[in-house]
Amino acid sequence: MNKIISSGLVAASVLLGLAFLSIKLLPVIMPAVAEEYYKPVFVNDETRNLFYFVHPVVLAFALAWFWNRFKGVLNGNWLVQGLEMGLIYLIVATLPAMIIIYSAIDVSITVVGTWLLYGFVQGTLAGIVFSRMHA
Repeated sequence: MNKIISSGLVAASVLLGLAFLSIKLLPVIMPAVAEEYYKPVFVNDETRNLFYFVHPVVLAFALAWFWNRFKGVLNGNWLVQGLEMGLIYLIVATLPAMIIIYSAIDVSITVVGTWLLYGFVQGTLAGIVFSRMHA
């Protein structure tokens, strides 16, 4: 249980850093995608912005539990294990969510693609943290 908490805290810190970095870099790297966030389909209520930063913390602890439960089936070095964790998270959680979001909400396939990539990076970084800390 201590490993889940400690690695969850480290992964939460890493994923929070990624979330903050993403907010700062998206308008610079992909201004057209960033512009889409001004569409009416997105909530423009600053009281809910905190949830953007709660998500990585919840995700980190969920993935820490998952890692602890299934780490025995992930083979290879820490990088391979991290990439496999990212792929598992992408296929099991992110892809199905993006399919339903794309079918129901007026967002471009480019935005959905960036969310898929972001989910893969989140899962991979968390997997690398867990692999290194649980070795």
